[in-house]
Amino acid sequence: MKKLVVIFILLIAPSAISQTDIFDSTVAAGIKQIYDIKFPEAEKTFRGLIADYPNKPQGRFFLAMVDWWKILLDPDNESYDDIFYQKLEDVIFQCDQILRSRPNDVNALFFKGGAIGFRGRLHAFRESWLKAADDGREALPIVEYAAKLDPNDVDVQLGFGIYDYYAAVIPEQYPLMKPLMIFFPPGDKQKGINELKNVALNGKYAKYEARYFLMTLYFYFENNPIKAGEYANMLTEDFPDNPIFERWSGRIAAKKGDYFKASKIFSDVLLKADKNYNGYNSPAAIRESVYYIGYQYKNLNQLDSAIIYFKECANLSRQIDVKENSGFLNNSYLYLGMIYDLLGKREKAIEYYKKTLQLKDYNNSRSLAENYLKSPYKN
Repeated sequence: MKKLVVIFILLIAPSAISQTDIFDSTVAAGIKQIYDIKFPEAEKTFRGLIADYPNKPQGRFFLAMVDWWKILLDPDNESYDDIFYQKLEDVIFQCDQILRSRPNDVNALFFKGGAIGFRGRLHAFRESWLKAADDGREALPIVEYAAKLDPNDVDVQLGFGIYDYYAAVIPEQYPLMKPLMIFFPPGDKQKGINELKNVALNGKYAKYEARYFLMTLYFYFENNPIKAGEYANMLTEDFPDNPIFERWSGRIAAKKGDYFKASKIFSDVLLKADKNYNGYNSPAAIRESVYYIGYQYKNLNQLDSAIIYFKECANLSRQIDVKENSGFLNNSYLYLGMIYDLLGKREKAIEYYKKTLQLKDYNNSRSLAENYLKSPYKN
């Protein structure tokens, strides 16, 4: 009898394990396809998961994440917004259906909270702050309950980390948001960073997203490009052909003052744009690339080359800057004026200083242009 039991266990155990392993490995493969910007493959993967595992919310959630990354690649294009919102509603609906019969289903709670959270992220992206705040207020207790049910679920800490960090930072950075924050629990910046670090190292589904958040918060709010660069390196090592991660690496290198490295990275971005890699040939990606390459040519005193790149940056900026002028346009005009001064072409220099004065000020661009109109720029 004992032998029969052992044989039975050996026969059923592999199939039981393989079902879980197959599901988890398929989700992991699909997530990597998203970050690799292989959207058709990712959509196929997650539609297959929906068909094979109709009662699990992961398939629908990550199918929505494909559209989220389409939005990130081209933020000025709002044509994916409605599709994204609808897919998130599908996730929320499915999770609610599960929770009606199993109110303590951690997966359903986690992905419902995640869907509401991403809805809020897009609202914030579109500067609909009240809607974003309302989504944050709705998502937080759902994720808290999931964490209470399963304290060992590391991925849940992504939501906590984002909330704890930004609830502390936003009132400091954006005083107009302070009145909204009185309806929320107080944040804790260091606690948020620690939670995000734990997810970045140990998360199952959310580790890449945690690394992305850490990279951006160290860059924007902590003014620590070295730490930002650590997470950028992790992301680009795993996803070398993700244009957002690669551009962040170039941006961070420039903030550290390593314009040689920044120029090298952005030259690679342009090369991939020429080869029509997914996401690389957007006007925003090309504009940023030509700007930093032009800046390095200026540093090297290769002024004719710098002029070509700054003019291209200015041309692209005039196409992209619909609501207001960008720093790319200000600096391109200002640097063109300075370069023409160095070349002894004073009339051309004055032309670009005057163009700079017609724009909204960016990092003292107007006062610098006024000074160089009075006295030619000298190296």
